[in-house]
Amino acid sequence: MSSASRRPIRRSRPSGPAPVSRGGRGLLPAPVGGRLRSVEEVTRRVVGGPALARAVPAVVLVLVVVLDWFTSTRFQAGSFLALVPGLSALLCGVRATVVYAFLAVAVYVLDVSAYASSEVDGWPGLILVAVCGLGAVAVCAVRMRQQRHLAHVNEVAETTRATVLRPLPYHWAGLEHAAAYLPSDVSARVGGDFYDIQPSPYGTRVVIGDVQGKGLDAVSAASALVSSFREAAYHESELPAVATIMDIRMCRHREYVRSLGGDDGDRFATAALIGFPSAPRPPGPRGGGAPETVELVNCGHLTPLAVSPRGTREVSPPANLPLGMFQLTGEKPRSDLVTLAGDETLLLVSDGVTEARDQDGTFFPLARSVDAAVRAAPSAAEPRRLVELVRDAVVRHSGRRLADDTTVLAVRRLTDA
Repeated sequence: MSSASRRPIRRSRPSGPAPVSRGGRGLLPAPVGGRLRSVEEVTRRVVGGPALARAVPAVVLVLVVVLDWFTSTRFQAGSFLALVPGLSALLCGVRATVVYAFLAVAVYVLDVSAYASSEVDGWPGLILVAVCGLGAVAVCAVRMRQQRHLAHVNEVAETTRATVLRPLPYHWAGLEHAAAYLPSDVSARVGGDFYDIQPSPYGTRVVIGDVQGKGLDAVSAASALVSSFREAAYHESELPAVATIMDIRMCRHREYVRSLGGDDGDRFATAALIGFPSAPRPPGPRGGGAPETVELVNCGHLTPLAVSPRGTREVSPPANLPLGMFQLTGEKPRSDLVTLAGDETLLLVSDGVTEARDQDGTFFPLARSVDAAVRAAPSAAEPRRLVELVRDAVVRHSGRRLADDTTVLAVRRLTDA
């Protein structure tokens, strides 16, 4: 194309067509890995949204026409129209790609026909634009089919996550709670960490656990342990008996995996079980709750923290072997009774929190960070704010590079239960 002796060309108009969640679904922030999954996502983030992204091919089409208009006959910009359907294949649907391919060919034909000189042969460029348009339509069709498949896979992953980490209301079974889960793999929805709250005739039972290892095998084991907890926590009157049943379930799961030809090795899981009494906590002074005694069974898990506006303290019940290892000694798990003040919140985390490292290799100082935060802002001891505080601090400390699945759970008795 050239800028000499051309008829006016009608320009085509440009065509075009996640926050923290709270409450029952816990606190699930955006992925912490920072990876972008597609060129479409990159462009949408740059230009500001899907509607503007779909208008990018139209903008490129206009820019090519303008570029050719203001350049000499020695520079032919018409071939750059092949970029228009190519961009549309990445950013738009099949119908929009067909429209852009047709517009690119039409504009090229109109521009070539505007030449006064017959020295310019437009056939090679026309063939190039037409072939690129056809190829773009085929590529777009494949991309849309893959996106539909990915959407189905994500739906299955979301269902799996809801099975292991089921959504619970913020006020549930007489407790006020909040939770956050950060997978180490940004493309995953769930890993080997698990937690749950189960009401029962004997009080409300809480569990948090971490299955050794990663991948789908760890997810499968976590699902088995959660299901056994939900049943045993309701039917068993003694909390150590719940831990024993979960230990047996871990052993049975290993045997099941081996019988299918898998290699689950000596997989085990750490867990902390907490039992709140069935009687509601009576009101305490200044509108808070009175002190309450809870039961703890710690199976190799990290020590829980009791957090209040006055600071933090460790809650250290007798340590038991991890789930799946009770048969090594034959001893039954032991529990301990711990008294919580009316304004104290139990904070439970997986080792992804305490093993998060900064760029110098320093581990995240959980107790010190929480203690300083609640002393500076006493309201930070409330479960939802406490979980947000720990989650954000871990992400900052690790530079958004988590080496392990990270779970934070905070629970306390409702004063008006």
